[in-house]
Amino acid sequence: MFDLLTGRLEAIFDKVRHRGRLTPQDIDQVLREVRLALLEADVHYKVVRDFLNRVRERALGQEVLKALLPAEQVLTIVYEELVKTLGEPAPLTLKGARPHVIMLVGLQGSGKTTTAAKLARRLRQEGHRVMLVAADPYRPAAVEQLQTLGRQLNLPVFHEPQVPPPDMVAHAVEQARAGGYSAVIVDTAGRSQLDQAMMDEARAIAERVHPTEVLLVADAMMGQEAVSVAQGFKEAVPLTGLILTKMDGDARGGAAISMRAVTGVPIKFIGTGEKLDALEAFDPQRLASRILGMGDLQGLLEKAQAAIAAIDEKEAEKQAQKLLSGEFTLEDFLVQLRQLRRLGPLTALLEMMPGEMGRLARQLDPQQVEKELKKVEAIINSMTPEERRRPEIINASRKRRIARGSGTTVQDVNQLLRQYRQMKRMMKQLQRTGLSGLMRMFQ
Repeated sequence: MFDLLTGRLEAIFDKVRHRGRLTPQDIDQVLREVRLALLEADVHYKVVRDFLNRVRERALGQEVLKALLPAEQVLTIVYEELVKTLGEPAPLTLKGARPHVIMLVGLQGSGKTTTAAKLARRLRQEGHRVMLVAADPYRPAAVEQLQTLGRQLNLPVFHEPQVPPPDMVAHAVEQARAGGYSAVIVDTAGRSQLDQAMMDEARAIAERVHPTEVLLVADAMMGQEAVSVAQGFKEAVPLTGLILTKMDGDARGGAAISMRAVTGVPIKFIGTGEKLDALEAFDPQRLASRILGMGDLQGLLEKAQAAIAAIDEKEAEKQAQKLLSGEFTLEDFLVQLRQLRRLGPLTALLEMMPGEMGRLARQLDPQQVEKELKKVEAIINSMTPEERRRPEIINASRKRRIARGSGTTVQDVNQLLRQYRQMKRMMKQLQRTGLSGLMRMFQ
């Protein structure tokens, strides 16, 4: 989502990065360009104004004008003030009598129903017994969608046809209390735009069940309009937090920066994809790092740890030994590829790297990269077990058969085999000479 903004900000700081001294005029020029970049990214103009006033006040102080690396000092100030604008992280408040009721509100199309399931999955992983409530009888298939997601997660979904939503939610909470559930997530009705009927119903539900959390699910791709929606809901119901969805989209991303500052309501989670595990606790420091092109190594590490946790420890050790010895087969190569893809889109992973690696990743076409990975998987799947274990037996006729079976060309098969041999050589070189020897191969 922030690719355009990140690219603009990186270009701005690259211009002044190697200067030994910055004058007040230089700093003003940098801040003018930052202002334009933020406005183009749909950040609310009042947020931009307040943000840059704070940055200017600090940047024109002695800590920058006398710094050895003044551009890096300005970047640090921008980062710190951006973190302040995004607000402090605010975990869910789950205290008091059970069940804790979490009420989701928002417009149609914001992703409320999917977010309800994502949040339920997350709470269950934290040890909660969760019940979902389908309280949107108006949108076609809304109830069926939540029930389908509930079956995928093996979680109960409460719904009473022909019962007004405030009564239905009250009945759900009573049943959850009797059944020993610790959390109830209510998927309320939305509309295509703010209207009085929706607000009255949301207010009535809140008054009946006194939710612990009232979370607005907002589409981050809406831009400035998302801020207006948040303000409208804040006036109608006691909002306690925001969940920003579609953060993996290609919008300009300004809503994510603006909403906390304009509404005063903390961002609690961000949705980063369609899968049910694509919900991240909001961390302003990590988001600010990604916006400024500084990477998100902590996020990358967490993804890797989650993937490793799902792999058998002995099998993982065995695969690592094969890889480092250079004795791995195409079968092992396929296993490694599948494990890598569990972490998410490859371009998204590379974008979490700081510096040049992240910058290069933003220039890649994610769909093309995913297409190439699927092609590799299809080629290996079209081989016999013996061919995967002993690629050296793959002759011209076998290559033609593999290409036909995978829907690719002989050239694609040759390219994969060449890349496989190069990787084996690199791993053997690494084992013999260490990292320095491997680096000499590329000089």
